[in-house]
Amino acid sequence: MRTPQVDRAEGMPERVRIYEVGVRDGLQNEENIVPVDVKAEFVRRLEAAGVETIETTSFVSPTWVPQLADAAELLTALGESARGRNRPVLVPNEKGLDRALEAGVGAIAIFGSATEAFAAKNLNATVDGQFDMFGPVAKRAKDEGLWVRAYVSMCFGDPWEGDVAPDQVVSVARRLMDLGCDELSIGDTIGVGTAGQVESVLDGLVEAGISLDTIAVHFHDTYGQALPNTLTALRKGVTIVDSSAGGLGGCPYAKSATGNLATEDLLWALHGLGIETGIDLPAMVGTSMWMSEQLGKPPASAVVKALGAPA
Repeated sequence: MRTPQVDRAEGMPERVRIYEVGVRDGLQNEENIVPVDVKAEFVRRLEAAGVETIETTSFVSPTWVPQLADAAELLTALGESARGRNRPVLVPNEKGLDRALEAGVGAIAIFGSATEAFAAKNLNATVDGQFDMFGPVAKRAKDEGLWVRAYVSMCFGDPWEGDVAPDQVVSVARRLMDLGCDELSIGDTIGVGTAGQVESVLDGLVEAGISLDTIAVHFHDTYGQALPNTLTALRKGVTIVDSSAGGLGGCPYAKSATGNLATEDLLWALHGLGIETGIDLPAMVGTSMWMSEQLGKPPASAVVKALGAPA
């Protein structure tokens, strides 16, 4: 299998930690329910490929996301491998945290919004009101010794509100980190962001006292900008990138959003730059080809399509 030619570029990090979201963020958008044994095998294949951090599921209400109704069952199937800080689960509120703690997780993620419209539609709250919900979750999680990640969605554009000012993103991000979160993921939920916006938001976060080594970027590829925006973030000093095996994903509350940045496309670019990831690219391609067979549809990743095609 072909691999990228390596040619290091100045200003790039030596290593990047990939935060794999395909199992949760990717599969939650599938209309057909994926069997729990297939999800568990997906996680095991990702682990075997060298993926360090895998967000496995969400303890959201099954009424809202039926695909993730089997969260506790999946964690049971995965056993102890699902209990560490590198296997976070998403929790929307204290009820979700209760279920996560019962399952013995070691890490959680909370999912906030930079805009009023998305906060209303996704959280049934206002931007200010979401902190009343997340505050107790973060405090209890930290008291229990859990690692906590905070997502901020709609950071580069909102389908209902339009443009989103960088200082609006920074304000929400700062308040989330003040809750005691360990990591912050900045999301382009509908994939409309461009490189200049990425620089402005990152500059604002740093000026607000948020360390670059705690910031992750999460880009969707609706307008083909996920990889360029990621490379811009890396040049600014970011070393954590969210991506999804095979490009699975979207957003169930924002219908214009297409899939996440494909992990394989990201790996091709990073490995070509000589950046270490600890992940085996051919194994990832094999994993995404296998998963696409389970779902009955072709992968969105350009690299999987290229490397998985018959010779």
